[in-house]
Amino acid sequence: MLASDPFIHPFADPSTRPSLRPSMALAALLLSSAVSIGTAWGQSAPVITEADLERVRREQPNITDQDMARARQNYRAPSDAELSAAPVPMQPNIDALPQPKTNTPIDLEALAKGYSAQSDAMAQAQGLATGPGLFVFISLSMPQATLQRLVDQAARAQASLFIRGFAGGSLRTTVAQVQGLIGQRQVAIQIDPLAFDRFAIERVPSFVLVRDGTRPVSCASGICAPPEGFLRTAGDVSLDYALQHMQRRAPQFATVADGFLRRLQGQGN
Repeated sequence: MLASDPFIHPFADPSTRPSLRPSMALAALLLSSAVSIGTAWGQSAPVITEADLERVRREQPNITDQDMARARQNYRAPSDAELSAAPVPMQPNIDALPQPKTNTPIDLEALAKGYSAQSDAMAQAQGLATGPGLFVFISLSMPQATLQRLVDQAARAQASLFIRGFAGGSLRTTVAQVQGLIGQRQVAIQIDPLAFDRFAIERVPSFVLVRDGTRPVSCASGICAPPEGFLRTAGDVSLDYALQHMQRRAPQFATVADGFLRRLQGQGN
């Protein structure tokens, strides 16, 4: 019998009859799976009826015209008359603010001219200048006679004055005192606490002479002039005396000191 023969004789030899039990078991399993899938699909797709839609419509709030009118009444905007009647905040009276107790106006223009006379003074103090520098470190608490003498000499020698900080912690007080010191002189007075650290200034007045072409080096305050690039002395002396002392102490700085002495004596630019 050929394997493709679809008919099997019922009285054929069992040894020649193909086995039907595994095929029937497989067909039953496929049928059971199809029934299960059909049942699950039917359960996962709920049917929305008209009754469901009607119930959702009843649960939604119904806002009427009366509701909107009541909301406008309870939360209305102010009228023009009410806005006009509202108090207007008063403008601050600047003239009523406390005024400093001074009768002399601060001439900031004169201070600016003094700074512009030596605009590179800070660069010189940091050792960045191409020319020599002369710096006088003072304190506004020093005697007025000493301060006036040093300011006058610094203006003639084209030296720069340095103070550590504000007098009494007040910028206005500091500016007023500085203006009283310099008057009409053209001299640079700078507030630079780092300059005191840069040249290791421990007392005032101190005088620092920086050699021409000095270049900065790293230090605790950022950048400093190298020790061989400047000369420092201190004491309650005049500027010309300090320069002469530097000439005697360090002959290698004699030429630099002589240039500032000549300016101080009115013999140079």
